[in-house]
Amino acid sequence: MKKVVTVVGARPQFVKAATVSRALRDHPIEEVLVHTGQHHDANMSDIFFTEMEIPSPRYNLAIQGLGHGAMTGRMLEKIEEVLLLEKPDYLMVYGDTNSTLAGALAASKLHIPVVHVEAGLRSFNMEMPEEVNRILTDRISNILFCPTQTAVKNLQKEGFDQFGCEIIQNGDVMFDAAQYYRQRAVQSGIAKQLNIRQGQFCLVTLHRAENTNDVARLRSICNALNEIHNELPVVLPLHPRTKGFLKEHQIPLNVIVVDPVGYFDMLSLLDQCRLVFTDSGGLQKEAYFFNKFCITLRDQTEWIELVDAGANALAGANQQLIVSLFHQHKQDISGFADQLYGDGHAAAKIAERLSA
Repeated sequence: MKKVVTVVGARPQFVKAATVSRALRDHPIEEVLVHTGQHHDANMSDIFFTEMEIPSPRYNLAIQGLGHGAMTGRMLEKIEEVLLLEKPDYLMVYGDTNSTLAGALAASKLHIPVVHVEAGLRSFNMEMPEEVNRILTDRISNILFCPTQTAVKNLQKEGFDQFGCEIIQNGDVMFDAAQYYRQRAVQSGIAKQLNIRQGQFCLVTLHRAENTNDVARLRSICNALNEIHNELPVVLPLHPRTKGFLKEHQIPLNVIVVDPVGYFDMLSLLDQCRLVFTDSGGLQKEAYFFNKFCITLRDQTEWIELVDAGANALAGANQQLIVSLFHQHKQDISGFADQLYGDGHAAAKIAERLSA
């Protein structure tokens, strides 16, 4: 039986890992889940793991609240200890967090093959910590599972065909997850709690440091959301840190602000909203999965195929452009024809390859 150590550090990574874990159970593979603790999330209680059918982590490193360097270094040290104990055949990581890079580095130095799920993504903005993490992780990975053909082309352009690694386009595990959990999200009562109706509100997430740590950008985005809210209600699950930053700098935000919501509630809001505004990478895709036009509050996106397909528009923090795109796309209800992210069996393809 083969053994895989999976390193995760944030709630979205747990959703992806849960999807792949279900597929791994159909093969002679033992999976050891390691939670670095990078993102403290009040929604990740015991109920979260039960409802999501996620196995409890065998190791919880509880590393959080540190700067990038200190956090990555501490994780590298602790993950190495786990790998020396477990002696796995593979180390698997997801996405582009500090946990992703630390896991890949620890395994690479111990000559344990690294599996990177969501490989090949590029925003081409090296000021983003996530961009640095994903590029470095790709470079030291042995098996790169790419969600799209665009991701494969990015790796090929960077010479990965010459690096002795294996590049596989398997589709997007988040598409698998959205399909699997969508029916459970129907049971969510979040819309009733907020007194909002199907198709009669906009869903917003706003959390990236490039926006939430920049007074001018954040003020411009909030001004746009306030203006839109006067025409169509805007629902914004907001992190307490960002809420504190708004208060500190006296930036008015006159929309429906709620505390961060769980995964099922977010899927329910996605399913029922008119359109989406976000600076999140994952939510851009999930908007597409639910046939909702997405206005991205960033200057670049790693999901460029969504822009090319007409499902996504980059607005940055430009107040006038955000409002203009809202008026341009607020009636979009036809959905999108192409399936850009595979056939819903991305996780199965990962399990098949690792069991080979």
